[in-house]
Amino acid sequence: MRDPYIQSLISSYCHRGILVDTNILLLFFVGSVNRKRISRFSRTEKYTIDDFELLLSAFKTFSQVITTPHILTEVYNFINQIGDPDRSLCLKEMAHVVQHLPKFQEVLIESKQITKSPGFIKFGLTDCGIQEVAQGEYLVLTDDLRLASYLGSQGLDVLNFNHIRLL
Repeated sequence: MRDPYIQSLISSYCHRGILVDTNILLLFFVGSVNRKRISRFSRTEKYTIDDFELLLSAFKTFSQVITTPHILTEVYNFINQIGDPDRSLCLKEMAHVVQHLPKFQEVLIESKQITKSPGFIKFGLTDCGIQEVAQGEYLVLTDDLRLASYLGSQGLDVLNFNHIRLL
């Protein structure tokens, strides 16, 4: 990655962690189980195997990969749209990662707090949960331009996956 802005973000957050949005985390689990499934599953078909490899490389760069219960719930629901055996394999991989990989951290913010966010009505529980968790702590990785713009307007640092995949 040669972009100086992206490099500065990575340098600033590599020891703190990166908070990964739903679509990107879904790509990780689907690609971890069956890379060929990436292009054949409606929720990940916009990605390539190269995108998955880029994501793995990004994960190695950061000391922690952060998620929330709301993100995991969305990922779980999307995985359930995949046919077996990949569905079961993805869920086993998800359980393994959540339970056994110390680099992977789940941060809980109560819904009571999240729903107080000014953006809750427009962005919902998961996205406002990302805002609450990331605030001053983590870099956010998303492919959602609307969310990236909103978080940026709220003073959070965001990497749009669509920008780094072009580097």
